[in-house]
Amino acid sequence: MKIITLHKPVNINSLYNHLQQNLNPLFRKQRDSNIDFLIENKGDTIEISQPGVSEDILFSIAINADELWITRSEHYVDDVNSLTLESILNSLFENISGNGGTDLVLEG
Repeated sequence: MKIITLHKPVNINSLYNHLQQNLNPLFRKQRDSNIDFLIENKGDTIEISQPGVSEDILFSIAINADELWITRSEHYVDDVNSLTLESILNSLFENISGNGGTDLVLEG
């Protein structure tokens, strides 16, 4: 699990909307591909998956106060798409956090 502190309160709906609007366009631009990810708001978590490629959830994101608790699928690691997606997510988390930025609390 990876824990990121946002330094700004964010609710699950705001984060979902931010990811929904920005994740796929940024990924397509950065990778010059037509890959789209499914982003679902499950109430207390946001799940990111890629139907047709993997049946697993690629990332699950939960909010705990000002922290994001991020779980990545153990089957979706160390390829260029995984690394690109994680990099984009990190920049989107920084963006939604505003001037306060983010801090990595735990990665493991």
